[in-house]
Amino acid sequence: MLLDYVAANEIRLDEVAELVEGAAEVCRAAGVALVGGETAELPGIYAEGELDFAGTCVGVVARDDVVDGSRIESGDMIVGFASAGVHANGFTLVRSVLEDEDYDGDDLLAPTRLYLETARALRGRAKAFAHVTGGGILGNLERVLPPGRTATIEWDAWERPAVFAWLARHVEEDELRRVFNLGIGWCAVVERAEPGETVIGRVA
Repeated sequence: MLLDYVAANEIRLDEVAELVEGAAEVCRAAGVALVGGETAELPGIYAEGELDFAGTCVGVVARDDVVDGSRIESGDMIVGFASAGVHANGFTLVRSVLEDEDYDGDDLLAPTRLYLETARALRGRAKAFAHVTGGGILGNLERVLPPGRTATIEWDAWERPAVFAWLARHVEEDELRRVFNLGIGWCAVVERAEPGETVIGRVA
């Protein structure tokens, strides 16, 4: 189930309705119940024109079905799944780049992809999942690896969306890798990849 939270200096019902309908559309696609939330009008806390929107998702999984990375072994493969673009991380850096060069591609503000069906298809095979948010691909993978295991990424194994070529004109490669998903929005660690899956790295 999902709970949402909307807050602003002044609540405008049309804006709130658009946000909640967007959340409801994603919930329907994921089979998640949008059960309620809170709407708060907080003058003096939020500046004029600001709007804060957040969601909390709660689920239940049987203990035997938990995918926690504990079964990862040396030699396992990391498969990556494409992002729609920047997704939701790195926009402080994006805004600073926009001061130097404009960008009008759709992949800058494309909605974050939902990987639920991919996760369901990997049930029984996946030893760990990593959603690529702040920290980049490697930073998020390291959070799911058992002690003593490391991941090596093959950075040329996939094609990056155009927005990252634009960012690369202003940001060093090391920082790009630390901040952005670079075209891989979600990863899974498996024993062996299947035909059609993009192997982006391996575990040692």
